[in-house]
Amino acid sequence: MIDDIAGLRRILMQNRSIAVVGLSANWHRPSYFAAKYMLEHGYTVIPVNPAYPEVLGQKCHASLREAPRPVDIVDCFRRAEDIPTIADEAIAIGAKVLWLQLGIINRDAARKAEAAGLEVVMDRCVKIEHARLFGGLNWFGVNTGIVSSRRPPCPGKSVA
Repeated sequence: MIDDIAGLRRILMQNRSIAVVGLSANWHRPSYFAAKYMLEHGYTVIPVNPAYPEVLGQKCHASLREAPRPVDIVDCFRRAEDIPTIADEAIAIGAKVLWLQLGIINRDAARKAEAAGLEVVMDRCVKIEHARLFGGLNWFGVNTGIVSSRRPPCPGKSVA
């Protein structure tokens, strides 16, 4: 399992295609922030979620097997019990890295992926690690213009 700075940096530098399994189209979900951040930092993001036709302007796919191009990193925003099936698909499509997001740990699936030649990162956020290692900590993922310290104007009151 990759858990050191050098290994994480190498993975994020060498692998530019990320399939985000469980990517939500809801702007307030962590998967959306992570995918948006990675897109804006030059990565190819392949959404994998049968619930949506597209997310972030990218065509959504029902499974990893439907990915239209080779996948380097399979970034998982699914429950730990769903990971073995995702690991099997990641192995089948020839992915290089199985990345389990914060709070997601499945050691059996990790061992299986590693035995098949994939590198595994567990319990880490791809966005946070990229920001930490490549200087993007000022990009909080909330740059939507919705969050502001300014009070909205009161209806019916003129602003002087």
